[in-house]
Amino acid sequence: MKIAILSRNPKLYSTRRLVEAATDRGHEVRVLDVLRCYMNITSNKPKVHYKGETLDDFDAVIPRIGASVTFYGASVLRQFEMMGTFPLNESVAISRSRDKLRSLQLLSRKGIGLPVTGFAHRPDDVEDLIKMVGGAPLVIKLLEGTQGIGVVLAETNQAAESVIEAFMGLKANILVQEYIKEAGGADIRCFVIGDKVVASMKRQGKEGEFRSNLHRGGSASLIRITPEERSTAVRAAKTMGLNVAGVDLLRSNHGPVVMEVNSSPGLEGIETATGKDIAGTQIQFIEKRLAERRTSRGLTRTRGRG
Repeated sequence: MKIAILSRNPKLYSTRRLVEAATDRGHEVRVLDVLRCYMNITSNKPKVHYKGETLDDFDAVIPRIGASVTFYGASVLRQFEMMGTFPLNESVAISRSRDKLRSLQLLSRKGIGLPVTGFAHRPDDVEDLIKMVGGAPLVIKLLEGTQGIGVVLAETNQAAESVIEAFMGLKANILVQEYIKEAGGADIRCFVIGDKVVASMKRQGKEGEFRSNLHRGGSASLIRITPEERSTAVRAAKTMGLNVAGVDLLRSNHGPVVMEVNSSPGLEGIETATGKDIAGTQIQFIEKRLAERRTSRGLTRTRGRG
């Protein structure tokens, strides 16, 4: 099997582990910088070009597309899909999950637990927006923020008004969410592959930090999740249409609530905390899906001859 990995940096832990896992299982792997890929959109036969050569013989593609290049990365991935290459995560699912507001609306429609969340445009709506979410303390998030950047905890209504008005003055799109105090600065990352949570870890923010991101000095440890948390994570990934997802949950007084569904979850923290071969499990998932696809095509051809 020939696998392409769309990644801007082949030295990243997640990219290296996926290359190792695929190679160990006898597959040919190539890491492609997604921004160096280019496409002929009008061609009758869809193709992707890379550094002067045509890429048209990959069986599967693993997208490791950063948030800052979502639009172009999803376009390249879509071209691979048009060529019949199996995507570990589809382009439409990645775009859907990267839009924080849209993803929360989709999760809400499916009845999946969420923190009370508000979204507004005009500064004169701020007071009612804060009241609607339940008042301070509350969390204010930039829609385009990642890894805890652009996330502010406002301890009072006055502080919340100031932060919201400042963000709106910069023409930034924001979400305002209830602060889940009982979570104690910790969240749970559930790593979903297919219809299973294959690993989970607790991420605890450092002293005095309400954000639990490992990039911000948080720590990771093994955790046993409840059946409700497991079900919530799988349903959240399925709602986004993702085969592989990192679903971030908080333990609230009214059950698990989803904070985010990540379409390119990192492997270093979860593999280190759990000791599990998550990269290998992803490759096995691709093998299984491609085998099912070949079987399905074989049956279709057989029926056609009949």
